[in-house]
Amino acid sequence: MTRPVRARLVPAVASLALVLAALTGCSALDSLTGSDDPSTAPSASPTATETPYDSQFTRDGTFQSHIDVNGVDFVYTLYPTKSTPRTNEWYPKGNKFFSFTFQAYDLDRELRDPFSTKRKVYLSHMTVTSETKTDSGKSRSPYKLDVVAKDHTFDPEPVTTKYGMIITSPKGAFELRNQKIGPMPKDTTGVDLTFTATVWIQKSPGSTSYYKREIKQRVPIAIFASKKPTEVASIPVDAN
Repeated sequence: MTRPVRARLVPAVASLALVLAALTGCSALDSLTGSDDPSTAPSASPTATETPYDSQFTRDGTFQSHIDVNGVDFVYTLYPTKSTPRTNEWYPKGNKFFSFTFQAYDLDRELRDPFSTKRKVYLSHMTVTSETKTDSGKSRSPYKLDVVAKDHTFDPEPVTTKYGMIITSPKGAFELRNQKIGPMPKDTTGVDLTFTATVWIQKSPGSTSYYKREIKQRVPIAIFASKKPTEVASIPVDAN
């Protein structure tokens, strides 16, 4: 594996997504979908409220992870949406909304290398489970997902084969928007979302052989004590 390529590519990918999120409030995949769904309102300062549960998503107003599988970088990115943009005002009562993307990068190639020289990756299924963290120790599941990727991604015409939909950058990505996390027990201090993507990875560029992997990622989210429900903003119809 050519590690110098990873050193150049991964920071570039992370910086691109985070800069877009910070400056435009848009997903790094908006060039594919053309929507402005991710929140443009920043979370309140993390020093303003004590965080009950350690969470990058809550602290930064976004979450991004990189998972290396045989030189393929799998990137999960989560954002709060315009409906509930302030992550330090997510309370047990009421609904909370987020969007997420999932994409693969061949680290053996430069970012701008011809697509034909990159290993292709296809996503067949995406599942998400959730588990609340409570003072009482009782767990609930306020969000779940189990979908065939090509039938539910935001892109209405994804490139597909028998292995699923392509998610290799820059030709494809999986994206779901306005996912609803439901009400939780009043003593909830956090909720863990666990993502599991079933993917097929090309053995080498141009090869007809693929191998199957499950790409898992846990995303902790802090929930703050309050007697009032999470406030859901009213978004004009023409805003999306």
